Amino acid sequence: MRQKIRQHFKKVDPILFRAAEQVGELEDIVQRKSSEYFSSLCGEIIAQQLGSGAAHAILGRFHNLFPRKKVKPDYITAIQAKELRKTGMSWAKARSIKDLAQKVATKEVALSNLSSLSDEDAILELTKIKGIGKWTAEMFLIFSLGREDVFSFGDLGLKKAYTKLYGRRNMDPIVARWSPYRSWASLILWKSQDGN
Repeated sequence: MRQKIRQHFKKVDPILFRAAEQVGELEDIVQRKSSEYFSSLCGEIIAQQLGSGAAHAILGRFHNLFPRKKVKPDYITAIQAKELRKTGMSWAKARSIKDLAQKVATKEVALSNLSSLSDEDAILELTKIKGIGKWTAEMFLIFSLGREDVFSFGDLGLKKAYTKLYGRRNMDPIVARWSPYRSWASLILWKSQDGN
């Protein structure tokens, strides 16, 4: 985490700053290439409501479906949902991935344009896809678009970590203080929960 981000948290929120010091280094927030967005979204769908171990295992089997493990929408549109289901994902997730592939193939959803959209407009575009709600879209903003100022109020892990640090105090004014680095605050909170 860059020094200016640390200094920001030190200035606006000593509690979060102490948590940042305790958790140590964080993974960097970087924007992926637009050619990786489709594969990344498939991964976000697969990981919904799963522990990291289960998600990783299903994702590995999912990648094995593709020639040279290159996840492409045209391949997904050509296979049946039951082939996706064999990887261990639910029928709902298989249908979501099929819907994503279809909407990308027909250009109803233009993934390559997402990086030029505001957070709100990117979320609106992504939630056109069956099975992608606000939480999944927010994770995509952080981990694929590299947005540094996203906080997912619907994320259970963030709520749990917040409550542990701040008790039952209203989240809104505290989270607002963290801007323009709310994604970094999210990483701190998630990491503070590791092993708990």
